[in-house]
Amino acid sequence: MSEETVTAAGRDDDSLPLLIRVSGRDRPRLTRDLLGLVAGAGAQLEDMEQLVVRERLTLDVLVRLDGASDALLRDILFWGFRHDLSIDFERVEAHSQRASRRRHAVTVLGRPLTPTALAAVSDAIADTGGNIDRIVRLATRPVTAYDLVVIAGDADAMRTALVAVAQQHGIDIAVQVNGLERRAKRLVVMDVDSTLIADEVIELLADEAGCRAEVEAVTAAAMAGELDFETSLRERVRRLAGLEVAAIDRAASRIRLTPGARTFVSTLQRMGFSVAVVSGGFTVFTDRLKAELGLDHAHANTLEIVDGRLTGEVVGPIVDRARKAELLAEIAAAEGISPSQTVAVGDGANDLDMLAASGLGIAFNAKPAVRARAHTTVSVPQLDVILFMLGVRGAEVDHVD
Repeated sequence: MSEETVTAAGRDDDSLPLLIRVSGRDRPRLTRDLLGLVAGAGAQLEDMEQLVVRERLTLDVLVRLDGASDALLRDILFWGFRHDLSIDFERVEAHSQRASRRRHAVTVLGRPLTPTALAAVSDAIADTGGNIDRIVRLATRPVTAYDLVVIAGDADAMRTALVAVAQQHGIDIAVQVNGLERRAKRLVVMDVDSTLIADEVIELLADEAGCRAEVEAVTAAAMAGELDFETSLRERVRRLAGLEVAAIDRAASRIRLTPGARTFVSTLQRMGFSVAVVSGGFTVFTDRLKAELGLDHAHANTLEIVDGRLTGEVVGPIVDRARKAELLAEIAAAEGISPSQTVAVGDGANDLDMLAASGLGIAFNAKPAVRARAHTTVSVPQLDVILFMLGVRGAEVDHVD
C-alpha cells in the first residue's frame, strides 16, 4: 500500500471505523503486536476476528481512530513488512442491517462431502436470499463436517431448498437458529432398537424361542399398517410364552452396540448432557444398557415373568409412539429443562411424536417416511456423527469405542 493510500485511509471520512486485515503465515504474538500498536496510538477497538487454516492467518481488527495520526497506519505497514504479512485497510460502516439479522447454523456432513455438494448448499442459501457469514470445519473423520453461520433471507425457504440438496447429493444437513436455542441443549433421548443398538431385541428373543419367522410376520403386518404398535407387540410377546429367563441372558449377550455409541454417550456426558433411552423393547435389556453405559434414564416395556419363565404378557403401560413423546417431556421436567432443550434420536414411525416434540429431532438411518418428517437426518451408520449436528468439533470428541 502506497503512502498516498495510507493517508487516504487515515483521513477519508474519519467518522467511519477502519478495518485492518492482516494475512500471512501464523506465528506467536502477532495478535498481541498488532493490538499493542493500536493501543499505543490511542485507537478504540470495536471488533476483532481471527482464523487460522493450515498455519495461514487471517486477522480482522476493526478500530476507531478518533483523531489518531496516520503514523499508526505506517507503523502497521512497517510491522507487516517485517513479518512478511499482507496488510489491507478499509473504511466500513459501524453497524449495518446485516449485523442485526438473525443467524442460522447450517451443519453439513457427508462421507464424502464433495465440492459439488458444498456448492449446491451455497447456491440454495443464496437463492433464498441468504448469505454465508462464516464457515468452520468440524471434522474430517469419520465424516467431513462443516458448520456454516448463515444470515438467512427466507429461513423456511432455505430449509426446504437444503432438504432437496441433501437428498440429491446424499448428504445430511441440519438448520438451527444459531443462538441460545442451539447452545442450551442439555438432554439427548434415544430409541434403542436399530438406534443405540444394531439389533431388534424381540427378534433375539424369538431366535431363542424358535419362532423368529412368526415374529417377523407380525412385525411386517404392523409396518404395513395392518396392526397398531400395541397389538403387534402383544402378539409377538405371546409367541415367547414359556421361554426361560436364561434365554434373556443369552439374547443380551448377543446385543451389538451401534458403532460410535460409547463415544457418543461418553462425549455427551463430558459436555454435561443427560442421556436417556425410551424403547418399545423391554426393560430386561434397557436396564442392562443403562448400567453398562451409565445412562441417566431408561424406559421400556416390562415382560411378565413367573416361576423363571416368560408368560407371554406385557405388564404396565405400553411404551408406544405417544408414550415416547410423553416420556421425553417427563424426563425433561425431571432434569429441570424445557422440551426445546432436548435432542431426540430414532429410526422408526414409533419415534415420530418424540422427534417432533424435541428441540432437535434426528432421524438416524431411518425409513423415508421418518426422514421426511424429522428436523434433520443422519444417514451414516455411526452414532457419534450426531455430535457434529450439535456443533461439536472432532478434536473435542471423547473417542472411547
